[in-house]
Amino acid sequence: MKKIFSNEAFEVMHIRNFRFFMTYRLLMTSATLMQSVVVGWLLYNITKSVLSLGMIGLTEVIPQVSIALFAGHFVDIWDRKRIIFYTTFLMLLSSAILVVYSLPSYDFHKVLGVWPIYVTIFITGLTRGILMPANTALLGQMVPRRLLTGAATWNSTTWQVGAVTGPALGGLVYGFFGVVPALTLVLGLYLACTFLLLFIKSPGKVVIAEGSTEGIFARMKEGIHYVFNNRMLLGAFTLDMFAVLFGGAVAMLPVFASDILKVGPEGLGILRACPAVGAIIMSVVLTFNPPVKNSGPLLLFSIFGFGLTMIVFALSKNFYLSAFVLLLSGVFDDVSVVIRASILQIFTSDEMKGRVAAVNSIFIGSSNELGAFESGVTAKMMGLIPSVIFGGVMTLLVVAFAAIKSPTLRKLNLKI
Repeated sequence: MKKIFSNEAFEVMHIRNFRFFMTYRLLMTSATLMQSVVVGWLLYNITKSVLSLGMIGLTEVIPQVSIALFAGHFVDIWDRKRIIFYTTFLMLLSSAILVVYSLPSYDFHKVLGVWPIYVTIFITGLTRGILMPANTALLGQMVPRRLLTGAATWNSTTWQVGAVTGPALGGLVYGFFGVVPALTLVLGLYLACTFLLLFIKSPGKVVIAEGSTEGIFARMKEGIHYVFNNRMLLGAFTLDMFAVLFGGAVAMLPVFASDILKVGPEGLGILRACPAVGAIIMSVVLTFNPPVKNSGPLLLFSIFGFGLTMIVFALSKNFYLSAFVLLLSGVFDDVSVVIRASILQIFTSDEMKGRVAAVNSIFIGSSNELGAFESGVTAKMMGLIPSVIFGGVMTLLVVAFAAIKSPTLRKLNLKI
């Protein structure tokens, strides 16, 4: 165990830039998901509408998808660390808007309605469309190729720790102290993120290979072709896109917490944190046992398990059972996340990582927000519980289809 601890599992943590970057990722994830919990509860309290929760996803995904390919182009030709810094500062400003909006002495929600909330959600989507390819590309630039699977595992672990901390703090601070302190804490975390980036040394711009196209639209097209001509990348991206699109119930958690489980904002924070707790447990396992053998079958099995947990969650009326199956969903999801991130890093050249990550953000990142919109619409049409069951069943069908139609994915091994 000592040998593994010192020479393999933690070798990537010897890189100073990587340690600072993981700390930044932890604070950024905590702030973003804490804000998501607070905004979701605040919006549902104001509107009492499941469709309004679904609209959060649509409002976020439109700017994210619209800017992603452009962002990927500039990530591949500009200083990636600088892009992340300015984008993080924009998140700081949008968070400040929410704090002002929520001040009780002004009752802005009565005068302005809920559109300021959607404006900040729009800004969040815009920044995510930039940060997702920028973070992925900068990570690949910081770490030697032989350590990329380990880096992807640590990156997933860091994200999941933030995903536990953020929702839990969001629900608890909102429940015990109110919306203004909760959003002020979010603002403080974004400020810390902006400050922390000053300590990360930029690796500089990536050298563009000779013969590479120069025009912005030509380079964007080059990134799209790169993904669609690589069956491994395309298969992994497509599989997860449809699984998350149909299988996620996170957008409806405020309704489950309020109307079915009746646990309030504190319970909502715990429910939001449970998938991340499961993912952290699995991340520890994967740190010492990277999924480099039989990676394809593991990917298919993990997404199938994720779909099953969503069905059980929909049928549960018990808070503890619901929390447990959400924890299991995080266990399955983390395996998928690590394998997909490793595929992207290993099968993509450094000079293409920004554009490929941008395409990935459209496939996968947008599926979370479109999935939220789909959840809101289907919940409105079918009812809450049938809509989540439907999504889980569709996830199982997508995995079955991918297993039959993608022999390359079934045989995938990530060992370099």
